[in-house]
Amino acid sequence: MSVSPSSSAQAAREAVAIRLRDLRKEAGLTVVELAAACGWHYSKTSRIENALTGPSAKDIRRWCAAAQVEDQAQDLIVQSINAETMYREWRHQVRSGLKHLQDSRVQFYRETELFRVYSSSLVPGLLQTEGYAHAVLSIAARSDDLPIDDSAEAARARVERSSVIHEPGHRFVILIEETVLYYQLGDADAMAAQLGYLLTAGALPAVSLGIIPMATRERTRWPEETFHIYDGDHVAVELVSAQVNVTQPSEIAQYAKAFGQLRSMAVYGADARALIVNAIDALR
Repeated sequence: MSVSPSSSAQAAREAVAIRLRDLRKEAGLTVVELAAACGWHYSKTSRIENALTGPSAKDIRRWCAAAQVEDQAQDLIVQSINAETMYREWRHQVRSGLKHLQDSRVQFYRETELFRVYSSSLVPGLLQTEGYAHAVLSIAARSDDLPIDDSAEAARARVERSSVIHEPGHRFVILIEETVLYYQLGDADAMAAQLGYLLTAGALPAVSLGIIPMATRERTRWPEETFHIYDGDHVAVELVSAQVNVTQPSEIAQYAKAFGQLRSMAVYGADARALIVNAIDALR
């Protein structure tokens, strides 16, 4: 299920193109015949099938009518729209600064009832302390050569935004790989504070914190890319160069299934706390 950061958008477009090509072939139509039925030049059919040109909603409706599968048009239109909008460049998102990015999501967090988060790389933002968040955001600012390094202000905004875990009406199911506890993303004091906070946050009534042990035998899934499932209608996947926003129901179902499989490997309660305490001891 892993997605290449450099090809996410193109892969999504190609999925639409392949499906349209398959529909044409299943209907027994040549490229020229389909083009004639749709009322355009055959080169346009070729460009669409090779994902060089994104089809419009009207194009997809004509294509499905020519292939006599009109009932599939709407799903393909939604898939095509998602392919064009799901891939958002990090640089575009943070052009006004990291703090602005944190602030922009406050209302969305307040409107979300169920958060399901899986992270294989770092403590999720919802459970980050200010010192840890500052270290993480500083790395982001440096690695992306951002024109504005407001990581300190952004860290404070992130912690403030995360106060949603104390507000009624929300549930948080959070999974992390045990390796996350050992990645040194701040100095020893920042790491100790962060790990200590996990002990506290994991005991909150609205929070279920699961940790997948490194020693897990016969994993049912390998470590995946970090992803967030918001309620049941939106998945955000964090890649190197972008955030992919998934809204296609079938894809959301895949992430929900993956989350369930990852969750089944995690430990909770006293067992999870023991793993955190071990990581704290390793700092000494």
